[in-house]
Amino acid sequence: MAAPPTKRKPVFIKVDQLKPGTSGHTLTVKVVTSEPVKTAANRGGTRPSRVAECLIGDETGTVIFTARNEQVDLMNPGSTLILRNAKIDMFKASMRLAVDKWGRIEVTEPANFEVKEDNNLSLVEYELVSVVQE
Repeated sequence: MAAPPTKRKPVFIKVDQLKPGTSGHTLTVKVVTSEPVKTAANRGGTRPSRVAECLIGDETGTVIFTARNEQVDLMNPGSTLILRNAKIDMFKASMRLAVDKWGRIEVTEPANFEVKEDNNLSLVEYELVSVVQE
């Protein structure tokens, strides 16, 4: 019988290393603000889905995190979280960080860094440019 695959150690990155169209990120961040955006009826009609936009960050910068359903309850301002398998979604030409069903959000001990709020990566507008190969 083959040995079980060895687990890789997570590689933690900083907020200022996030780029459009990337995924699989693991970060330790603090929640700065959390604003409920909408509560909409679910397609199945069973329970409403909740969405909140949260400003999260570390000592290198901030980014807007889109929290959905149960994730909204974890997004308390001042709390420190570990985001696992987070991805970058583009919304109106700006970056949003999200954790889907393949990722995880864990509440952890308070971090000893101050959030750098003057470097918000979600305020940077990106333009999709097609590159023609010759």
